Amino acid sequence: MAELETTALPLLPLPGGVVLPQMVVTIALESGEARAAARAAAEGAHLLLLVPRAEGRYARVGTVARVESRGDLPNGREALVLRGLHRAVVGIGLPGTGEALWVEAEPVEEGPATERARELAREYRAVVSAIAGRLRAPRLAEAVQGVTDPGALADTAGWWPDLPVERKVELLETLDVEARLEKVVGWARDALAELELAERIRSEVSEGIERTQREYLLRQQLAAIRKELGEDGDVVGEYRQRIARSGMPEAAREAAEREVDRLERTSEQSPEHGWIRTWLDWMTELPWGERTEDRLDVAEARRILDADHTGLGDVKERVVEHLAVRKLRSERGLAGDGGRGTGLILALVGPPGVGKTSLGESVARAMGRRFARVALGGGATRPTSAATAGPTSGPSPAGSSGPSRRPAR
Repeated sequence: MAELETTALPLLPLPGGVVLPQMVVTIALESGEARAAARAAAEGAHLLLLVPRAEGRYARVGTVARVESRGDLPNGREALVLRGLHRAVVGIGLPGTGEALWVEAEPVEEGPATERARELAREYRAVVSAIAGRLRAPRLAEAVQGVTDPGALADTAGWWPDLPVERKVELLETLDVEARLEKVVGWARDALAELELAERIRSEVSEGIERTQREYLLRQQLAAIRKELGEDGDVVGEYRQRIARSGMPEAAREAAEREVDRLERTSEQSPEHGWIRTWLDWMTELPWGERTEDRLDVAEARRILDADHTGLGDVKERVVEHLAVRKLRSERGLAGDGGRGTGLILALVGPPGVGKTSLGESVARAMGRRFARVALGGGATRPTSAATAGPTSGPSPAGSSGPSRRPAR
């Protein structure tokens, strides 16, 4: 191979790309430096040293290329058709004739392939074949299957359009074949993983869209069937009417209407649909605006508490104290409607089964109030609250816990 004995070659810089051995490329001669190198090659052995130039510096390794032909592009610019032959380490600059830059080029002999290199080559072919399958590009798999030399096989990664220029330069500068194959195998595996992830995301999005469309069609069909059977009902409209008739305060009504709006946007298959309806049922069934005259007999309240519960002395004392204060304020005319002290919220805290809910029922019975139980928690088992000594215009909750059920009032 006479080309390997050449030690001085005109240098053709490549500012925007990398040419690897075995590549055949067309390069436009856009700069005076490039045209000078082409003239020097034409006057000599028709060989050039193609060296990438990035970030203001030349790569330390270039590709010796032969000029196959010379001509003009359709836009009239002069161009060369070059074939990459082998790698060469870029040496010092040499004096030469003309304007071209001449440098020493030390050829790189790759030597025979090792067993490790052949193993990496097989792995690289397998990964590239998997990529070709993902991209539905059978010619890509055929191209790598036809390359038998491990070093030349690693250089085929330079054709990958998505491979950054920095990695192509790294590939060119990696002289050891095994190290080069390890790099391209890793890059190929990363590319395959990205393709698999993108395909999985597309599949999940497509399945989600199809499921949503299927649910929509089924809901439309179900609505049509109910209409034919005379069972068509406007659930959202019914809740709006119940809220309007409930007489609940402005703040509560606004909160309920927001939940109705959520219900209208929520699919019937969503767990949220059932939770919202349960909450709206509780809100619209509460005795909003109904008044109860309090029975503020402290002695009778203590008797009822003692009759219903054994123990809980501290809790009973606290409840009786609140009733006594309420009675005193009422006797002095301080417990008017809508002001400070018109209502009371007792929070009873403790594990399930200690008597929080039943104590709330006893307080309501002692005061002659109706008892309402509303779940305020979330999840499969929801804690509940007992409506006890609240304002005379309606119930107010006291903390409690227990199974999620709606008792009779």
